[in-house]
Amino acid sequence: DRRRDSPAAGSPIQPIIKDVGEIYSRLLDHRPVIQGEIRYFVKEFEEKRGLRELRVLENLKNTIFETNERVLPKCEQAMQDNLSETFKRLQAANAMIHRLQEREYEARKLQADKVMAREEKCIAHWEEFMKEQQKKRAEVDEEHRKAMERLKEQYSDMEKELAKYVSF
Repeated sequence: DRRRDSPAAGSPIQPIIKDVGEIYSRLLDHRPVIQGEIRYFVKEFEEKRGLRELRVLENLKNTIFETNERVLPKCEQAMQDNLSETFKRLQAANAMIHRLQEREYEARKLQADKVMAREEKCIAHWEEFMKEQQKKRAEVDEEHRKAMERLKEQYSDMEKELAKYVSF
């Protein structure tokens, strides 16, 4: 009934519409071609790859399961066993290092005390030396002053003697 109701049913335009529809589907409607290409790609992919990824994933899942169930508990137990021993060793090493540092500190302190004692001794010796030098300088200055006085007296006596002879 619908064909009869449509204006193109039985009219000469019907074959033209049919041809335009075919041209449209061949030129512009690419869905059938794309679906065929997709089916071909999937078929080739599955045949060539042989579901290798699925096997790889299955192996990976088995490896992870084995690791979680067997290897990880063994590792945790070994770590716990060795960790306490390692901790004890570290504490012993830390105590030894602390003792060595104390010894080194004492040795440095003793060395510094010796150096300070030597410095104080040198300073005291230097001060004594300087006092002695001051004393000797004072003695030399006193001798020089006395020698100057004797020379002055001698020259004054010589001038007096010379003055006697100049009057002639």
